[in-house]
Amino acid sequence: MTIEEEVFKRCNINYKKIEKYGFKLENNIYIYEKCFLDNEFKAIIKIDNNKITGKVIDLQMNEEYTNIRTEMNGEFVNKVREEYKLILNDIKNNCFDTKYFIFEQTNRINKYIKDKYNINPEFLWKKFPGFSIYRNKSNNKWFGLISNIDYSKIDNKTGEIEILNIKLNSDKIKELLNKKGFYKAYHMNKVEWITLLLDDTLEDDEIFKLIDESYNIIDEPIEWIIPANPKYYDVISAFNNKEEVIWKQSSDIHINDIIYIYVTDPYSKIMYKCKTIEVNIPYEYKDKNVSMNRVMRLKLIKKLDNKNYTFEYLNNLGIKAIRGPRKINKEISERLK
Repeated sequence: MTIEEEVFKRCNINYKKIEKYGFKLENNIYIYEKCFLDNEFKAIIKIDNNKITGKVIDLQMNEEYTNIRTEMNGEFVNKVREEYKLILNDIKNNCFDTKYFIFEQTNRINKYIKDKYNINPEFLWKKFPGFSIYRNKSNNKWFGLISNIDYSKIDNKTGEIEILNIKLNSDKIKELLNKKGFYKAYHMNKVEWITLLLDDTLEDDEIFKLIDESYNIIDEPIEWIIPANPKYYDVISAFNNKEEVIWKQSSDIHINDIIYIYVTDPYSKIMYKCKTIEVNIPYEYKDKNVSMNRVMRLKLIKKLDNKNYTFEYLNNLGIKAIRGPRKINKEISERLK
């Protein structure tokens, strides 16, 4: 990637601005020239059919100074290179409109998410400025991740590309991996996530449909089993007296998740099904049995004390221990309904 391509890769030319800035139109090409470093060098920037190129002329030698495009790191060449970049960045800041992403398809994908779900990308990592995530508003979970990486990370090719990671049903992922433009998830769980290439290999409409699937999957509540020890907390009396209780939160549980409460000895079975209605509530408490710094609010859906959801029953479903919050899969969920 050239210096110019790197500087302007997330920008769109604003032709009204470049004329005001000082670009001159010659034979349908916009040209800008500026001397720098005590008039020892001249930068010449050209915009031809939306393509931006440039060169630096050594005015003493009257020839192009190409050292800035090499791996040379001497004090002088670095100074020339950095001064040239300052000129390019000033043009970028004054003559270009910023866009989020490099490839046009990626920007169309971003627009679709914004228009349909009113969700903007979040750029969380300074070290990776081209990486952004999209969160489902109802539960704050990621349903998409856009990254700019080298092609070699996912295939036997090179060059900068942009990709989209989305979450799908595992059977759907297996099916899509046989098609061009789909890859095993880059830096994500490969069973639940898949990588899509954003270079127009795939049609926009196909990607839109898969984004919707990812959004809807993420929107589904996660179901949990959490233990309750009646020696430390009288959960029986709590749910006899009210339908909402606060509960210690030690996992990444979200609003509308389903919580099955397993009450330990002498009951040793699931006795309550609840829904989270508030999470991550600051709450400082500590005694010899328990310490808490955040809690969640649970709303009782129904009592299951007349069901035989005993430890033996759960053990037969593959649950060998309940020492803390644990997610349950759809198969177990169906057995608990």
